[in-house]
Amino acid sequence: MSTEGLVVVDKQQCVQLYYRMVKGKILNRLRQGSPVSGEELGRTIGISRTAVWKHINELRREGYQIDSVPSKGYYFISAPDNLLPEEIKAGLNTRVLGTEIVYHREVTSTQSIAKLLAAQGATEGTIAVAETQSGGRGRIAREWASPVGGIYFSIILRPDIKPAEALQLPLIAGIAVARAIEKFSKLKPKLKWPNDIIVNDRKAGGILTEMSAEVDRLEWVIIGIGLNVNTPQESFPLEIEGTATSLKEAGGKYIPRVRLIQHILTELEALYDDFRESGFEPLREQWKRLSNTIGAEVTISSATGQLAGRAVDIDLDGALILQKEDGAQKRIIAGDVSLRKSA
Repeated sequence: MSTEGLVVVDKQQCVQLYYRMVKGKILNRLRQGSPVSGEELGRTIGISRTAVWKHINELRREGYQIDSVPSKGYYFISAPDNLLPEEIKAGLNTRVLGTEIVYHREVTSTQSIAKLLAAQGATEGTIAVAETQSGGRGRIAREWASPVGGIYFSIILRPDIKPAEALQLPLIAGIAVARAIEKFSKLKPKLKWPNDIIVNDRKAGGILTEMSAEVDRLEWVIIGIGLNVNTPQESFPLEIEGTATSLKEAGGKYIPRVRLIQHILTELEALYDDFRESGFEPLREQWKRLSNTIGAEVTISSATGQLAGRAVDIDLDGALILQKEDGAQKRIIAGDVSLRKSA
């Protein structure tokens, strides 16, 4: 794995990246199908036969099934459905997103990892990903439940846009997630402004955006995506058990997480390219077609109180346009949206 442009936190992380690079090279050779000896692997990669044996055992502990064929060598059988960098990169069809992937089995928050990397100069497209989070965050400093079976990752972007335009990015990410889910399953996800992924009228995921900016210049944006994929219903905290779901619960079948995150990254990169070339307007129309918010009676809750009315549109900045009961329209740039059932 190339570490160009990726600033590591300490010496230990640098060693971990090196081991990942070596294991990635071993896997690339094993995936070619034919058995290969430890001696040949070591000669190709530039390490000893003993080191090859140690890396093979580590890969087995991570869930890879690698057989040993007497007098022939090692033989690749199958890979685990863990969000490992070498698995995500295998077959990933992107130019920028996912070129660098920092993996942890568990972290406090992938947003925290990505923010640290971004501040240290990590290249655009760098991803922090984890199997689970002990302190995942949603909007307005809320806790985001992150049980095993979900996808939790944060992407560093460095777009040449004004800070005010950053509100458009979580909407674009929502389109990418919805597209990937629909392509990968028979589910028909909807988007609730500004950042919720809705499946069968329940929340299956969310998007969190944070940025570093000056008055007229955006330094970086981090898009955090949390998606309940194979999460059992009983894993959700009691307070959200009745409103949350996972793709497996909604669709009735197991979803390979590695393939799904590859689909999300591919969709997002294509939309991001369109955004930088043609602006937000074409994507705005795509978001509206996927939305369950536009045309609905809603209540907006914010730090200043509540507003009720009909959500009639989003503007070119991505703000929600609310038509109040007296007919006046108000532009909403932040707040929690609750859909109200018509009388």
